[in-house]
Amino acid sequence: MENTPHTQKSFFYYVKVSLPWILAFLITAASAYYQRITGPTYPVSGKIVFQGKEISYKLNRSHSTSANCPVQVVVPDNSLKGVLLWKRHKTKDEITRVEMVNENGVLKAELPKQPAAGKLDYSIRIIGQNTETEIPSEPVVIRYKGDVPDIILIIHVILIFAAMLLSTRAGLEVFKKEAHLKKFTFWALGFMFAGGMILGPIVQKYAFDAYWTGVPFGFDLTDNKTLIAFIAWIVAAVMVYKSKKPAYWVLGAAVVTLIVFLIPHSVLGSELDYSKMN
Repeated sequence: MENTPHTQKSFFYYVKVSLPWILAFLITAASAYYQRITGPTYPVSGKIVFQGKEISYKLNRSHSTSANCPVQVVVPDNSLKGVLLWKRHKTKDEITRVEMVNENGVLKAELPKQPAAGKLDYSIRIIGQNTETEIPSEPVVIRYKGDVPDIILIIHVILIFAAMLLSTRAGLEVFKKEAHLKKFTFWALGFMFAGGMILGPIVQKYAFDAYWTGVPFGFDLTDNKTLIAFIAWIVAAVMVYKSKKPAYWVLGAAVVTLIVFLIPHSVLGSELDYSKMN
């Protein structure tokens, strides 16, 4: 029984140590999930009722430049027909009509592959007896990107997630009586540099044939928000040495990072200008 106080102290110590990390992980995971599902490359999904029966659909908004993009919709009736309608994004092209094949209740067709950052607008017209409908109500915009080697993409995602995690953890460290601000600040800065400023441009080059499309060369929000977060942590790293109240700077950098990474991924991303093509 003499070891009970020591055992209890150890348990609460580990809870105290683990809690900030658990909270940081939950915040990071939630923000990453929100960023992904609200981004312009997340598939468009929905349901309609056609001729008294429900039709669900899920349409891609991102695809590889190396192959045509398959488009398909499951329909409840083998007699239903479909037409895939598409045109190049932000052009005055005529809409191209592609008859879809009904294979055992699945309407199928393909969108043609495009160059890196090329975009197409497309929708599907479902045709029944004496009636037809178009899904979705507004055309879907799909963007094509080059294939990024799996190893590079995996490392990039891990480093960016780690940067977001350490940034959040650094912000939570501010509220401790004996905060280790320097350690967490430089860990956050290091991972932000490696994942965002080194691997980020490499991924961008593979995907869209450009290392950087943010300021001063463009308005790509993914590049710009990474730059903002990186600068915020540079400032925090300087201020943990020079400021009398470094906690404010560290907390500020963590908040800035959380805000910019809540911006949906790929908003105002690379976009091919078809008018400049021969």
